[in-house]
Amino acid sequence: MGIVSPGFFGRRRAANPDLPPGQYLTEDFPVLSAGPTPHVSTDEWAFEIVTETGETTRWTWAELGALPLERFTVDLHCVTKWSKLATTWQGVSLDTLLAGVETSAEYALAHSYGGYTTNLPLEDLLDGRAWIATRYDGEPLDPEHGGPARLLVPHLYLWKSAKWVRGIRLLDEDRPGFWEGAGYHSYGDPWREQRYWGD
Repeated sequence: MGIVSPGFFGRRRAANPDLPPGQYLTEDFPVLSAGPTPHVSTDEWAFEIVTETGETTRWTWAELGALPLERFTVDLHCVTKWSKLATTWQGVSLDTLLAGVETSAEYALAHSYGGYTTNLPLEDLLDGRAWIATRYDGEPLDPEHGGPARLLVPHLYLWKSAKWVRGIRLLDEDRPGFWEGAGYHSYGDPWREQRYWGD
């Protein structure tokens, strides 16, 4: 006679409604990068938005710091299947940065120090859904996590939240970024498990 009855699989864990399918929780904050970590001083850092017509709006670190700073708590979901819930950040909303920018573009391509790029629909940067984050858990953002500033778009997989962000180019047509050109999904919705082409 067996120790375990046929058909018994043990107690099933209750599903976490905050966890997208295929994800697991972590208390750590894993560091994943496509290349070496850029170290950009705040004296040299600048951020710019370039429209589809070439109009450029630029902020130095001091100018960014003079804008309204928001504190927000969001869940993070990495394409490598880890999720970290209720992370606390501070940063400037993209709504604030785009408020004075004249554009009819529908897409954006974020650029980072170090050469990384990622594409997003412009609407995903609006309505309180995206920030240029400068502080994590009350402290200045470490270079390993994208400091001095990173794009944060937490409703999409974390590769869309470009570390070491230096600018956003607004586009009339979608253009794949670094990982999208290597086979990752163009949009990256964790709730729909959009990890790779065809998902």
